[in-house]
Amino acid sequence: MRTTGEGPQVTATDDSRVTTVGRFLRKTKLDELPELWNVLIGEMSLVGPRPEVERYVDRHSELWNSVLSVRPGITDPVTLKLRSEEVLLATIKTDREQFYLEVLQPFKLRGYVEYLHGRTWRTDLLVLYRTIVAVIFPSTTPTPSLDELTVFPAKSNG
Repeated sequence: MRTTGEGPQVTATDDSRVTTVGRFLRKTKLDELPELWNVLIGEMSLVGPRPEVERYVDRHSELWNSVLSVRPGITDPVTLKLRSEEVLLATIKTDREQFYLEVLQPFKLRGYVEYLHGRTWRTDLLVLYRTIVAVIFPSTTPTPSLDELTVFPAKSNG
C-alpha cells in the first residue's frame, strides 16, 4: 500500500512533520475551515463520510464503493467518535500506518456504512449539532479505547 518515497499519510500528535502552528490548527479544528469552500462550490457537503486518502481505498470493495458514491462531508458520526484520532495514533508504538489500515480504517468504513443506511436530514442535523458542541467543548467527545475500536473484528472490505 505504501508508495516508495512517501511517508505515511496518517499523523499523530507527536509527528515531527506537523509544525507548532499546524498542531494548533488541528487541535482547534481550524484546519477544516478551507473545506467550507468545497461545500460552497458543491464538491462536499457539511455532513457525509470524510474523504479518505486514495491509496488507502480498495476500489474493488462494495462497501467502499457505496461510501464513495455519496458526496463527502466535513463531519459525520465516525468523525465525531474519532475527533482526536491523532491522540489515539500517538499511543501506538508500532507501525501507525499499519494500525490505521488494520484497525482504524475498518472501524471508519463500518461506521460510514452504518451511518449511510440510517441517514436522514434529521440525523444530519443531529450530527451538525453534536459537531458544534464537540468543537466548543472538546472534552465531550473522548477518544475511544482500543477495545472500542476492535469490538467487531475487521472483516473483508468487499
